[in-house]
Amino acid sequence: MNVSKIFPQLEIPETLAAGPGPGNTDPRVLGAFTRAGLADHMQADVLRGMVECKHMLRDIWGTRNVYTFGVGGTGFSGLDCMLGAILPGDTVVAFVNGTFSGIDGLTIRIKAATREELRANALDPKPASVTIVTVPHGQSVTGEIVEQALAQHKPKWAFMAHWETGSGRINDVKGFSDACERHGAMGLVDAVSSLGIEDFSIDDYPGVVGWASCPQKGVLCLPLTYAPVSFSDRYIAEVRANGCHSYVHNPILEARHWGIVDGKDVAAGVYHRTHSGYAVAAFHEALRLTLEQGRAQKARDYGWHEAALRDAVTAMGCQVTSNMTSLVVLNLPEALAGREKELVQNCRARGFGIWPTLSEPVQVRIGILNQLSESAVRTIATRFAEAMNEIGANVDLDAISARLQQHYQTRDAAE
Repeated sequence: MNVSKIFPQLEIPETLAAGPGPGNTDPRVLGAFTRAGLADHMQADVLRGMVECKHMLRDIWGTRNVYTFGVGGTGFSGLDCMLGAILPGDTVVAFVNGTFSGIDGLTIRIKAATREELRANALDPKPASVTIVTVPHGQSVTGEIVEQALAQHKPKWAFMAHWETGSGRINDVKGFSDACERHGAMGLVDAVSSLGIEDFSIDDYPGVVGWASCPQKGVLCLPLTYAPVSFSDRYIAEVRANGCHSYVHNPILEARHWGIVDGKDVAAGVYHRTHSGYAVAAFHEALRLTLEQGRAQKARDYGWHEAALRDAVTAMGCQVTSNMTSLVVLNLPEALAGREKELVQNCRARGFGIWPTLSEPVQVRIGILNQLSESAVRTIATRFAEAMNEIGANVDLDAISARLQQHYQTRDAAE
């Protein structure tokens, strides 16, 4: 007779999440999650919370788009919803300059492939209608690159990541939008790593018709709650005319559950699928936190603290190749080259969660999501320096501390 084994209760220790995401969730958000009553997902307070989230999201995105809401799941859920408007045979130009825009490019190839093209290579199709423009790792997608490709191919859709977390590079979203307008393409943007960190308004980029983000980075509402999306009227008209090969991630059907029906806000949502009252409460509090801090102030804070960390790791002999303000991507000193994964694993074994890049060349990624204080940056820099010394570096911890002190005294004096 087989007896089922009952495992001990799972205990997961506290970790300093200092990578590209997810970040450590704010205690207020965790508190909202745990305090929520066991509510029916169509209960009045849950629906009211979803309506309020929808309005707060419009402020955070900087948009008048009515079709602005959250897709239940991770950032990939929001991206899948946005990219669901791409149908087999649609012409697309996608710009790739890192791991995650590369996954987006694969998603686009799968969605645009015909049945015959899928049959030829179901998991990695090469549809004739899709052009992938690959920009080398560590470089940004520029407006000139986008202009040249769209002028040549004249696609129905164009895609780009705003901030590419795989390499830590910011891409030219204005150049992308302008080129889409000039050439009649409908622009789609992966804003997974920029929403809630950079101060931007999507209505300033009329060439972009669809935006998708995630809950685990700038918004910081746990990795699995709601992925913010926003769609223009032109995008929604395209879905109405030609469809979307999805039910759960259908942009129009998803929106109905958030009280958006036929392009208008209505009093309450219509059933689409089961939502979590716990997740709604947490998402609501995360959005309130962002608006309380203010988009502009939050962006300034990220820039200031990233500059401190950048300066510190540079003083340790590392070469920084990124230009994002929430993430430092670096090459180790020449004497430690090739030991990036070893260093990262040593750190993670001690509850210090940094990451390597997930594609070549292997680099180290150190993030500051929700670590916007001098004490937090000091802890991150010190723990990284100690980890480097463990594998043979000779970092002067006192000198690093002095550089950080000088950086923060400069801001204090200015204020």
